[in-house]
Amino acid sequence: MRRRAASRASLCVAIALTARAQTVAIKAGRLVDPETGTVSTQQVILVEGSRIKAAGASLSIPPGTQVIDLSSATVLPGLMDAHTHMCLVVPKPRSPGFEAALEAVLTTAVFRTTGFRALEGAANARGMLEAGFTTIRDLGNAGNYADTDLRRAIEEDLVPGPTMITAGRIITPYGGQYSRLTPERRDIGSPEYLYADTLDELKKGIRENIQYGAGVIKLAVDDQPYIYSAEELRFAVREAARAGLKVAAHCMTEAGARNAAQAGVASIEHGWRMTDEILALAKKNQVALAGTEHPEFLLADAGVSVEEHAAYIDRLRRAYRAGVAIVYGTDVFFALPGQTRGTLAISYVESFVKAGLPPKAILQALTTNAARLLGVDKERGAIKPGFAADLIATAGNPMEDAMALKQVRFVMKGGRVVR
Repeated sequence: MRRRAASRASLCVAIALTARAQTVAIKAGRLVDPETGTVSTQQVILVEGSRIKAAGASLSIPPGTQVIDLSSATVLPGLMDAHTHMCLVVPKPRSPGFEAALEAVLTTAVFRTTGFRALEGAANARGMLEAGFTTIRDLGNAGNYADTDLRRAIEEDLVPGPTMITAGRIITPYGGQYSRLTPERRDIGSPEYLYADTLDELKKGIRENIQYGAGVIKLAVDDQPYIYSAEELRFAVREAARAGLKVAAHCMTEAGARNAAQAGVASIEHGWRMTDEILALAKKNQVALAGTEHPEFLLADAGVSVEEHAAYIDRLRRAYRAGVAIVYGTDVFFALPGQTRGTLAISYVESFVKAGLPPKAILQALTTNAARLLGVDKERGAIKPGFAADLIATAGNPMEDAMALKQVRFVMKGGRVVR
């Protein structure tokens, strides 16, 4: 009986492995290469298991191959969001402004358990995947490492979602991003933030995050009057690099962005106060920008004024003209009726269009540039043999109109059709 049971189990495993290794042929009416900005017509993509086997115009389709006909659509690599918060869903701020938004974050951190936030993250991750985001970088605000648990659940096929690079707890000077703490609740920032005010504390914080599954280190540089110096940020970059990790620097002020650019962090998050001088320094030191420019219809929910939004769009425009590597990042941390986290995230393409970036640059921010920043450019961000079969399709052509990305009609992640 035991031998028969073991035999049946082995057979089931063999069938599952065979099914996963099945070859699928995708007929693409238009195939986009974001890196070169070229569009090829009437292409065939052969997918074997989770990887792309071949792509070209004259490929023969083996007998018995499953064929997916996208001959009337545009096919391109799966999209990437380099600044997300899957396990953060906050109530709408009571008033405009960044402080009101942070007050809403505090409310969430106090009243929602890590377990519940992980479940919210699972719903958000599914929404991201269905909207065409096959890879994301989650930059904290996840309670006690709910982001790590979500990433593991996706990797173990317990829940659907994008490939995730997670940050764990955000490392900050004392107080984190909260502007009004009380001495009666000195611990209220934990576990949302990990306070580090000396080099030893920075080292310990980085190592603690790595121990609990972080794939990137997130530092909030300047939400307090006391900010991280360029020397402290260089120390953090070196310490993270010892473990093969990069540093993302959340910067809200001109001084913070300047320090981060001087230190050579991998990316500046937000960077809304970056002058042309700082943008030039970022380009020189190969620092990418994940600007998180909220679209106009979401300003009230994000706690951003119309005047602030105009400045953010201007900074995005100037960053592009300065030649800074721009990556797509959204920073969505709220929910709206009738919207998923994914539909909200892709709406941020409207800000890129408003800033005047050409479709090629927008697609590169969503694929090529993001893949380099996230360290997955050897296997994701392009449709090439050996790369992960992360593909999406749109009815329109995003190389002509980037707004076509808001109408994704097909998603494949790792060779599996999601929609």
